[in-house]
Amino acid sequence: MPGYLQLIPFILIFVVFYFLLIRPQQKRQKQVRQMQADLQKGDKIITIGGMHGTVHAIDEGTLVLEVHDGTKITYDRSSVRDVVKQTEEA
Repeated sequence: MPGYLQLIPFILIFVVFYFLLIRPQQKRQKQVRQMQADLQKGDKIITIGGMHGTVHAIDEGTLVLEVHDGTKITYDRSSVRDVVKQTEEA
């Protein structure tokens, strides 16, 4: 039995791992990066730590959140987990 035939099961395992694990994770990371890049002032968001707030100001790598009582907190842009409601544009 030639040596390359013994490699076929390993190649098949890699292909299965790629399509079931690696590729979906890369697509999810791309969506998260796009969502974080598209943040705008006024968006209601949730951070990774569970803090709910409204985007008050945006900088290159940080954003300022305004929480319920008017307190402003600075977070890294990468700490945004989800946008709850985006600002409606005129």
